[in-house]
Amino acid sequence: MQTAALTTGAQAPAVPPPSPTSPAKPDLAIRGLCKSFEANRAILTDVSFSIANKEAVALIGSNGAGKSTALRCAMRLVEPDSGEAVLFGTELRSAKARQLRKIRSDVGFVFQKHNLVPRVSALTNVVHGNLGRASGVRGWSQAFSGRQIRERAYACLERVGLSEQAMKRADQLSGGQSQRVAIARALMQQPKMIVADEPVASLDPVAGQEVMDLFHHLAKEEGITLLFTTHNVAHALAYSDRVVALRGGKVELDQTSAVLSSSDLNEFYG
Repeated sequence: MQTAALTTGAQAPAVPPPSPTSPAKPDLAIRGLCKSFEANRAILTDVSFSIANKEAVALIGSNGAGKSTALRCAMRLVEPDSGEAVLFGTELRSAKARQLRKIRSDVGFVFQKHNLVPRVSALTNVVHGNLGRASGVRGWSQAFSGRQIRERAYACLERVGLSEQAMKRADQLSGGQSQRVAIARALMQQPKMIVADEPVASLDPVAGQEVMDLFHHLAKEEGITLLFTTHNVAHALAYSDRVVALRGGKVELDQTSAVLSSSDLNEFYG
């Protein structure tokens, strides 16, 4: 019986190189958003941009450029005419009401008008942030009750430097303090992302700087993705990783902040 000859020094089969890692999905991707509030007046035209996990993006532009509308359409707070907004992997325009509520519970909202309840304490206003994760009558009741809930709300006030004002009524707070309470309320949701529309526009320069410092610190420390609109060029450059500029409802710039200058951005306010 003939046996096959053994070979020596045979090489092992080559191992194929690993396939390249797929890029991480963005936390938010908007594509081709269009919105008109009047028949012949387009507010947004084919607006597209995305935000990576833990990235801070400033959305800038002059009055009427479409910043706030883009932000609200991206979160489906306003219904766009066309296009899509994908938040944490879910397309919002096709999401049902319950699914939309669940997805948006991972987003903390802060607006120029902080919308605090004036006749209750700062602490109670922060507790309201827990409603974002509550559903039904029982859930809403639990959102306001319990020692742990109030302790967590107090901890959120500590993080924004307002623990000493916890029991003060909201209508007795300064503008800067009120905005800090609004940020604490957003943090109460334990959000993956904070969306802020002109958060310091109504504040004096010193208070505005303090609030933006706080936003930046919390976003980096907590690993929270941040999208904010602003008219302040210095804030856009200092507190974002990337700037998206709108003009006439269209994206005209989408660039890393580190390579931009004030003069680059001032042209969008001419």
